[in-house]
Amino acid sequence: MLEIDIPGFGFVRLEHLVSDFTGTLSMDGNLLPGVKERLNKISGFLKIHVLTADTFGKAADELKGINCEVFILQGENHDVQKEEYVKKLGAGHVFAFGNGNNDRKMLKSAKIGVAVSEGEGCSVDAIMAANIHVRNAVDGLDLLLNPKRCKATLRF
Repeated sequence: MLEIDIPGFGFVRLEHLVSDFTGTLSMDGNLLPGVKERLNKISGFLKIHVLTADTFGKAADELKGINCEVFILQGENHDVQKEEYVKKLGAGHVFAFGNGNNDRKMLKSAKIGVAVSEGEGCSVDAIMAANIHVRNAVDGLDLLLNPKRCKATLRF
């Protein structure tokens, strides 16, 4: 669990990190440098869930050795599936990462939503739904490892 008291935003008690994989934690299906180490550190205080359509079919292999749950989305309406997953966990305790249109509802429903721009870019709808926008996954994960950064960004 991670607790942050953010003036004007409120008291935050996080229990889960929910993240997209493709374009958020990876590029072209390959986990980005520095992500594995950070995720394993974060898994010491948050439960990590990776939700993905697995466009490149590499998510399970790339996430081996990381203390996380991997959920491969099926069928259609991935945006709705991601949103429902966050709500089932208790959206008020979720820190969410994403970059695509199919992440916008998840980012909006989470207590803190972070839009990630990596080599693939970030949809405008994801940015508009998020509380924070970062350049890359490492910067976003560092918000959890250095919570005063999160507090500085979200305070009123």
